[in-house]
Amino acid sequence: MSDNEQPEEEPKRQPLPAESASGNTQSPPPEAEATSGDEGAVQPTGLQRLMRGLWPPRFTRAQLIFAVLLFALGLGLAIQVRTASDNGVLRGARQEDLVRILSELDARTQRLEDEKRGLDNQRTELQSSSNQAAEAQKQTQQKAQQLGVLAGTVAVQGPGITLTIRPSAGAVSADELLDTLQELRAAGAEAVQINDVRAVAGTYFTDAGGGVSVDGHQLSPPYVFKVIGNPPDLQPALNIPGGVVQTLQKEQATVSVVPSQKIVVDALRSVKQPDYARSSGQ
Repeated sequence: MSDNEQPEEEPKRQPLPAESASGNTQSPPPEAEATSGDEGAVQPTGLQRLMRGLWPPRFTRAQLIFAVLLFALGLGLAIQVRTASDNGVLRGARQEDLVRILSELDARTQRLEDEKRGLDNQRTELQSSSNQAAEAQKQTQQKAQQLGVLAGTVAVQGPGITLTIRPSAGAVSADELLDTLQELRAAGAEAVQINDVRAVAGTYFTDAGGGVSVDGHQLSPPYVFKVIGNPPDLQPALNIPGGVVQTLQKEQATVSVVPSQKIVVDALRSVKQPDYARSSGQ
């Protein structure tokens, strides 16, 4: 070796990561072990990852409140639909019964239209009459006669029906007689007499002993309703499915409806003078 030649440098020794100052070997980091160990493991499928994400469920408070509200709403709708289905009176009605009910509704509509037409005619007569004072007095007298019929202060007669209710096993209640009167009024009854009592707008029924009290008058069966009105409207209204006749028959009462062209309603009400109310013209 000449003097000009430099000796080759020995490669520097790099410290091994596994060596420490004490000379002990360190274990590889956990991440490295997990990486090397997972290489041979079976990876979870997409369905398994989805199930792990869904279960156990993690709900927020807002989601829980919304779910409870939806459940309550659904339960209420279900109860309402079931109640309406169970209480449907016309669900098992026959075709002829449905036709009769439809005819009754048409008759009621026709009565309301006739009443409206009559009021329109009265207004036209008042506006076109040369002597409006005389025409107004004439219409006032007619109105007073109509109010007398409604108030029960005048006797009336006309076509209608006679409804007779005879209880057999059980007693007919005051509520059932009230329902009968209401149904007759809805069907167009203009004057009603129950036994010897004139029924008016303020008529009331109460159970009393073995019978029913009407406006404080004790009545005993049979209960006879004398009704003035259009018989083709009154009779079907009582015989509709779930109506008055069917309800009373379920209580084992005998019910008869007889139409007639002349019904006399002669039970009268006394005219009561008001204690405090006075006409504004006085």
